[in-house]
Amino acid sequence: MSAQSQSSDRPAVCYHCGAVAGSDPVEFDGKVFCCHGCRAVYEILSRNQLCDYYQIEDTPGRVSTLRQTGRFEYLDNPAVAEGLVERYGPEMAVVRFRVPQMHCSSCIWLLENLQRLDSGVRGSRTEFLKKRVTVRFHPGQTTLRRIVELLASLGYEPELNLSALTDVPEEKVDRSLYIRVGVAAFCFGNIMLFSLPEYLSSGTAEAESRTFFYYLNLILSIPVTFYSASIYFSSAIRGLAKRIINIDVPIALGIAIVFLRSVVDVLFVYGPGYFDSLTGLVFLLLIGRVFQIKTYEQLNFDRRYEAYLPLAVTVLRNGITSQAPVTSLKPGDRVLLRNQEVLPADGVLMSERTDVDYSFVTGEQHAVAQERGALLHAGGRIAGVAAEVELVREVSQSSLAQVWDSWPRSGEGKTRLMTLGNTAGKYFTIGILLISAVTAIVWMQVDASRTLDAVTAVLIVACPCALSLAAPFAFGTAMRILGRRKLFFKNAAVVESLARVDTVIFDKTGTLTATKTKTLHFEGTPLSEEERTLVASLAANSAHPLSRSIVDALAVPRSTPVEAFEESEGKGVRGRVGGIEVRLGSASFIGASEEERFDSTRVHLAFNGKPRGSFGFETRYRERIEEVLQELGKDHELHVLSGDGPGEEQRLRTIHSKFASLMFRQSPTNKLSSVRDHQERGRAVLMLGDGLNDAAALWQADVGIAVTEDVSTFTPACDGIMEASTFPALDRLVRFARTALGVVHVCIGVSLVYNIVGLWFAVRAELSPLLAAVLMPASSITVVALAVGLTEWRARRKGVI
Repeated sequence: MSAQSQSSDRPAVCYHCGAVAGSDPVEFDGKVFCCHGCRAVYEILSRNQLCDYYQIEDTPGRVSTLRQTGRFEYLDNPAVAEGLVERYGPEMAVVRFRVPQMHCSSCIWLLENLQRLDSGVRGSRTEFLKKRVTVRFHPGQTTLRRIVELLASLGYEPELNLSALTDVPEEKVDRSLYIRVGVAAFCFGNIMLFSLPEYLSSGTAEAESRTFFYYLNLILSIPVTFYSASIYFSSAIRGLAKRIINIDVPIALGIAIVFLRSVVDVLFVYGPGYFDSLTGLVFLLLIGRVFQIKTYEQLNFDRRYEAYLPLAVTVLRNGITSQAPVTSLKPGDRVLLRNQEVLPADGVLMSERTDVDYSFVTGEQHAVAQERGALLHAGGRIAGVAAEVELVREVSQSSLAQVWDSWPRSGEGKTRLMTLGNTAGKYFTIGILLISAVTAIVWMQVDASRTLDAVTAVLIVACPCALSLAAPFAFGTAMRILGRRKLFFKNAAVVESLARVDTVIFDKTGTLTATKTKTLHFEGTPLSEEERTLVASLAANSAHPLSRSIVDALAVPRSTPVEAFEESEGKGVRGRVGGIEVRLGSASFIGASEEERFDSTRVHLAFNGKPRGSFGFETRYRERIEEVLQELGKDHELHVLSGDGPGEEQRLRTIHSKFASLMFRQSPTNKLSSVRDHQERGRAVLMLGDGLNDAAALWQADVGIAVTEDVSTFTPACDGIMEASTFPALDRLVRFARTALGVVHVCIGVSLVYNIVGLWFAVRAELSPLLAAVLMPASSITVVALAVGLTEWRARRKGVI
């Protein structure tokens, strides 16, 4: 469809990406495009007969991001290429990229057909959940740089940052647990099959055939006991070596007793033993362990600061600019950073002036104006005009690296709440051993021939298998349900910790407030449509974030050419639009006398030298924040720790009047100290934050949750990652964690009732070991079904699903 055929009252839509084509659309091949980038992608696809891409999804395309010639020049550097390529050979190399733009089936289709666009590509495979594409290519026929440029030209520029070179290789997934489950399942199924003659014969089967099957079952039980169940024995031994009785001690004891008793029965022809119950029990236990440790493998909860830094920057040497990998930078190098680019190491500003956004490091949401000679710290993002910086430190010695490395990682030394299973298991084991000892002593005096049966029945019926399954299945189910709501936890134990918190601490910027923290309003006589067009046209020529915010807010369908455009660093922009001089900037720049407010950033407007009004940018808080804070405040103590100034204090008090404390201008050390202070008072702390300035507090808190717009992007080390869109349901999710803990209590109660009843008959020698062995897996299945079903039911009642 051409531009001429578009209805006059309906804007033209780009055939490739679906965006409004604007007042000056690009036409090609009878189709309309919003820009030459989209047209270029269409041409590439059309030339290679790949237009089926558009048939899979409506307007699936991404706008091309390949804007600068030589942007990926650094990929020709052998050191960079070797760091990115996972496997390299003379005829085949493999590289894996993260492609955040992947969003639909068309993306998958196109990314898996790269070989049709570059003959050197041998094949490609996508991992949609992880937003990754793996490319196999022939090094002699194409290069890493050409592949990246191809992806960027299609609108799928890979995410390339320093962590791609500095991170340790991704560990291979440990498959041993799944192998153990497979062995247990195979042996359990066959033992059940070989036991059919015993089940069906009612004791009338021939003795020879029965003995033959007994020995088959014994042989099959050996790998289950000594391989599949070995993790319980090793865990129990490690615990006892540290003088700790964990939940695996009674489990290992129960498995050992059942196996030894069954071996004695078979070798001395007392009976078939309990191999079916033994292998079935181990199979169920391993399934529970898989369910417990199965987390969201595409998420990384232990992040490194390198993931925030670019892979390469523009370096100035002898007046010539070139792309250089960050790993090659050293003190004395000069780098050129454009708008929104991140400074990889500390350096001195050599340009006249620039604005630097340190929100990721400090939490302060306003860009800081810097003059020539100012020391800029790593992690700062340039906001506005380009800046030339001379580095004074290496990347690994920067202030960003020092802050990041100032506390332990991966929970080293972090005090966690003891899990419910281990707490109960300690006392349970001691109690069972005492009961067994008393039972043995009593029956040795009453009837020694019944002692072995009585003690065996006690140990079998009281095996805490159901107890050990309750928490993994209840918390594992809760973790899966929370994952549907975009709240992902490192492991199931975090759900238990969340259920116990009584203090919630919020960061403000990016946590209570939206990432796009500014909403725009105009103060003054409302602008006419023509005036809005003039302002948007002028602002569109500036790269400053405030100018872009004005363009986005005005959302005019067309633009007017700008003449004599001029941008004064730190002051504003001006130009002639439609014969009218338009100025945007500070009050002094446009000739007004109004002072800027402390709690908002203001951009003043003037037409032909006459002040017209001003645009105000104010903080926008998360949806439903009042209700969330009110509900959480009923049974939690609420605090705010912010790196910002106190300009929003009154507004926060208005949103929720019962904050226990509101603390501003808090450094990362201050936040860490505050969390520790609460914990020393006996409080269990939930910390929610989003930036590096929150990382220490997230690590220290009993539960640390990073709030992010994209769960797969960079976040500080944490226990959980929550998508920002989930914040309005935070109160319900926290309550649900407590519900899951209640389900565990119910399941443990059921298990204890079963054990008490079973023990009553076992110590009286009225429960045969065979019946005990049958009841043991039956109780486990009951508890598993109850844990999963009750958790799902409570989630629906709480409005979580």
